[in-house]
Amino acid sequence: MSIHELMFYLFSGMILLFSVLTVTSRRILRAAVYLLFVLVSTAGIYFMLNYQFLAAVQLTLYAGGIVVLIIFSILLTSHISQKFEPLGVKKMVFSALAVAAGALLSIMTILDYGFDTVVTTSQNPDMELIGTSLLSYEKNGYVLPFEVISVLLLAAMVASIVIAKKEKSK
Repeated sequence: MSIHELMFYLFSGMILLFSVLTVTSRRILRAAVYLLFVLVSTAGIYFMLNYQFLAAVQLTLYAGGIVVLIIFSILLTSHISQKFEPLGVKKMVFSALAVAAGALLSIMTILDYGFDTVVTTSQNPDMELIGTSLLSYEKNGYVLPFEVISVLLLAAMVASIVIAKKEKSK
């Protein structure tokens, strides 16, 4: 077993373990930290595949920005020691059925799809083209989608803080 295979299995195992811990943790702050580990492990796999730009975006945007925003919102709206109520057997059974159905559907879709082999030559990335695409409002530009998503996230965070801080009427 080579070091690359070992690292792939390590990152894959970390993603699986921390994903399960994220959705099963009863403490909300721990769930956010587990999500951070999932996102960092995903960036590790991107680095292994030599997708440095995608790994850098994963680390800065998701692991750096979104998780910090989630943790900030948790600390603003709830107590750190707050726990979720334990799940009942009924919810666990329905959740397991939904996961099994989703996994079965995904596996069937992947196996039925006819993947074509495409041979392309390696190209050197043109940093000027990447920068122009990222900063452009035109056809292949990415500024407008980023701005729309940032406004949507800001509105969602403000709304969640308002709802969480609203005093309950007696």
